[in-house]
Amino acid sequence: MALPKLADLLLSGKRRALHLEMRDTYARTPRFDAWKAGRMSERGDADTEWRALLAPLVEHGADIRRLRIVSEPITEYVRYEYDVTPLANLAAGEVVRWLPRDQASDLRLPGNDFWLVDDALLFNLSGGDGEWLGVQPNDDPHVIAFCADSFETAWARAVDHSNYRPA
Repeated sequence: MALPKLADLLLSGKRRALHLEMRDTYARTPRFDAWKAGRMSERGDADTEWRALLAPLVEHGADIRRLRIVSEPITEYVRYEYDVTPLANLAAGEVVRWLPRDQASDLRLPGNDFWLVDDALLFNLSGGDGEWLGVQPNDDPHVIAFCADSFETAWARAVDHSNYRPA
């Protein structure tokens, strides 16, 4: 059985796409290296592709949100994410909020980052070094409800990107 692909889910989504990120580092990419070298202009193709993936959701007026739970002081990788959010995420139609990890200590959260597109849930699996290991789909209605509730509870505490100032 083939694993679902995020791109396919996003392109077929109609109502919502919720993304929870909880890691302080992810795999290094050429775009991250370009950012480190001060070359933000090298993002063009990736941002165009991302906008195209989200376009059907935007056209349907879907709820597209990304929540980042981060340790402070932030890592270099999270600084990169913060800097590119306007170009990559906001420009594509996402609403992005940030929640410092010390404000999430009493929340019930899943063990992995996830995407919830309509009612399809994909956990993103990563190694300790930030390398992406793959996805783990889950169609258990209780797990889907848990992830949706966890996201909403954390979202209510989080700070909109326009007001967040990383420590």
